[in-house]
Amino acid sequence: MSAHNLRGFDLLSSVRHNKGTAFNHQEREALGLRGLLPPAVFGLDDHKRRALANIRRKDSDIERYVFMQSLMGRNQTLFYRLVIDHIEELMPIIYTPTVGQACREFAHIFRQPRGFYISPSDKGDIRTILNNWPEKDIRVVVITDGERILGLGDLGTNGMGIPIGKLALYTACAGIPPEQCLPVMLDVGTNNQALREDPLYLGTPIPRIRGEDYIQLVDEFVTAIQDAFPKALIQFEDFLTPNAYALLNTYRNQVLCFNDDIQGTAAVALAGVYASCKPAGKQFKDLKVMFLGAGSAATGIADLLKVALMAEGLSEPEALARLWFVDVSGLVVKGRTDLMSHNLPYAHAHTQMPFIEAIEDIKPDVLIGATGCPGTFNQSVIRKMCEHNARPVIFALSNPTSQAECTAEQAYAWSNGHVIFASGSPFAPVEYDGNRYQPGQGNNAYIFPGIGLGAIVAEAKLISDEMFLAAASTLAQCVTEEEVAAGSVYPKLTRIREVSLDIAVAVAKTAYAQALAQSEPPLNLRETIAQRMYDPHYE
Repeated sequence: MSAHNLRGFDLLSSVRHNKGTAFNHQEREALGLRGLLPPAVFGLDDHKRRALANIRRKDSDIERYVFMQSLMGRNQTLFYRLVIDHIEELMPIIYTPTVGQACREFAHIFRQPRGFYISPSDKGDIRTILNNWPEKDIRVVVITDGERILGLGDLGTNGMGIPIGKLALYTACAGIPPEQCLPVMLDVGTNNQALREDPLYLGTPIPRIRGEDYIQLVDEFVTAIQDAFPKALIQFEDFLTPNAYALLNTYRNQVLCFNDDIQGTAAVALAGVYASCKPAGKQFKDLKVMFLGAGSAATGIADLLKVALMAEGLSEPEALARLWFVDVSGLVVKGRTDLMSHNLPYAHAHTQMPFIEAIEDIKPDVLIGATGCPGTFNQSVIRKMCEHNARPVIFALSNPTSQAECTAEQAYAWSNGHVIFASGSPFAPVEYDGNRYQPGQGNNAYIFPGIGLGAIVAEAKLISDEMFLAAASTLAQCVTEEEVAAGSVYPKLTRIREVSLDIAVAVAKTAYAQALAQSEPPLNLRETIAQRMYDPHYE
């Protein structure tokens, strides 16, 4: 019998404790459920079969998303068991690429409140209203202000789909208990006129607040979270690049936090680059990497690659010389007056030139796209990379799938099957010239859940660059020879909980080694972490 005091409809309405027709006859008698349920008793496997059948008969992925969100809101045990056991089928539904459409339509598919909303009218009261949240042991907070949702731009409060989805992955992929997760929307208005004019829009229909008012609201939030939930990790998600860097630089050495777009994307990309070295026949320290796009994701990857190259023995100038950027104006070089501060370290003394000429001149081994602009890796780009590399490494990382720089099929066809390809959202296997390729998905879900789990167990004070290096190295080591042979530089999603456990162990070890942990190291770290992982089943 479950250790709670709920009975009758209150029990059936409890997302955490409800198990519907799985209550047996003894439980129904003891808990006031007789007559409230059909007479047949079913188990979790029966519930999974019924739910899967319902999902699969839906006509579209957005309807499948709505079904899964409704399931999350009435029976979290079944929701997470289903996602864990069918991760390859359902991760694209509850997160990328479907979450992009879900965010676009969020106000119109809204069914029930989920998460925590902060608006300018809450200024001065954030700590007080946090008391309204029913759970008191929050360990992970994911917050967005909705200004740069995936590659889709300013979606305002509709962006709440992102924190909800990210935290579902924290639970499914790394076993963070769902009651320890808090999705937060910082509603500071939107500059998306269509949303402001939408009569069903759920947010504050005003232009975005900027400047000191914005900074003060974020600072009050961070301070309030530290007081209300002192063991909580804060993950900043989908902020516009200047704000993303400003907030990360402000808080990274003060509180337990990170920015997934900058640091999580960096670690998963670095892991893919590490794993690509063997099939490409190259040493990591010898690589030249070119980025198309110079926003927070791309520069975050470069920043971590620089640290990784220096760990291989290169000086900082030598490491920077291996990293090149192309943006909408062409090659990022010294003398340009339109660069942001995070781009300046990568502005080389070189002639400015357009993208395709830059590939010809620099001859990069690895090409990474983080543009949000589909089609930017065209046939000429792929073939130019092939001129200089027997096995060119092409990462088209923009999300959702519709925004990818090229498709997997295009990359394999235009390179005659020679490319080592990865993308940010999933692509189906590709048949080309008698071979079957399984493109790797550089999904941040390989990194951030394990980072969070390791930090929680170690009770880390801060998240360091070394933790992301450890996570990237561990992820690369998880890729099997069979997976590389099939064309992937990432492990199968079916192994993601095992991978997250490996990463959590590496992150916790790093926290202890850097004296950033506030807990004592257990005798068996791996076993301790594994025992902490939420495993959904009916009590």
